[in-house]
Order: sequence, then structure tokens, then C-alpha cells
Amino acid sequence: MRFQILIYNNAEFDMALRNGLMEELDSTHRAVIEELTASGELVDSDELSTTAAATVRVDPGTRMVLAVDGPFCESKEWVGGYYVVDVAGIDRAVEIAGRFVEARFSPIEVRQLVHAGNAVSGSVATASPSV
Repeated sequence: MRFQILIYNNAEFDMALRNGLMEELDSTHRAVIEELTASGELVDSDELSTTAAATVRVDPGTRMVLAVDGPFCESKEWVGGYYVVDVAGIDRAVEIAGRFVEARFSPIEVRQLVHAGNAVSGSVATASPSV
């Protein structure tokens, strides 16, 4: 089963990085990436930019697309990075997520990918809208 692990950041975490947490952060992610690569569980992982980013909304009345610089939807937390893992189940994905330093400062969200492996090149998988 494939899961996405969304790693959130916040101002407290940013301050901790500036105060010496960077080495632990780097070594933890390096170790997890090495382990998941060796076990074949790592599908993808990356850090997300906070500068080359936009938040997009559509005005319901005019249907105009509105884009604002930055990834920050009115929140004190933002997604700083992600992992996509192919593991036996949610317990293993949660175990992986619990190893990240960021979990001490912000939540880490673990969600199963609904259409994992079903996307066709050039198309977008869509889900039914919720009511």
C-alpha cells in the first residue's frame, strides 16, 4: 500500500533549526532515506520550496483564478516536505513518520494514496466530489 507522509513545519521548528537542530534533522532524514531505499519502500521524497510557490483559489462568482505568492494558506504551519512510501500498511508508515525530528514541533500527516499506480500518463485521476 502506498502512503504519503506530509511533513509540516512552523516558526518554532524554523527557530530550532537556526539553533542547532539542522545536523540532527539531516542525519535523521539521511538514515530514513537509506533504510527505505535499501528495503524498496521509498517511492519518492523531497523538500518543498517556500519561495517558488503559490496558493491558488478560484473565485466562485467570477470563476477567476487567484494566485498568491507563497505556499501559506492562512495557517501557522505549512508542508515542508513529503515522502511517498510503499509499505505493508499504515502502522509501518506511522512508524516511519514518528522518526522525523519535525514531529516534535508540528504534525506529520500520513494518508493512503487512493489512486496509487492507477494514473495513466497524460491524464489526471479524479475522485467524486464530496457533498
